[in-house]
Amino acid sequence: MINLHHKNPSVNKADLCASFEKNITDTLIEHIRRVIKITGIKKISLAGGVSANTYIRNAFLELEKEGIKIYMPDLKLCTDNAAMIASSGYYNFINGKQDGLELNAIPNLKI
Repeated sequence: MINLHHKNPSVNKADLCASFEKNITDTLIEHIRRVIKITGIKKISLAGGVSANTYIRNAFLELEKEGIKIYMPDLKLCTDNAAMIASSGYYNFINGKQDGLELNAIPNLKI
């Protein structure tokens, strides 16, 4: 494993990150093509925080050239709320508020 915090002149962080992004995107596209071949379904929906990644969005849009319909929300709606949820939980915790294990997932729960 490469330690990115260690000063290693032979590792360019930008190149490493770009390579990781490309590899993940290529893998997603490969899996989509396999599923289309198996199912014949040519409609794909891209959603969640990952859909904010412009490299991935563009790769998915390229599939439209192959007759595959891509559905994705506007970029402004593609935020990943994990950091916001973690921050909210942190501030609740340091202020002494803790919920029990009976707390259920409620999408419109007031925080």
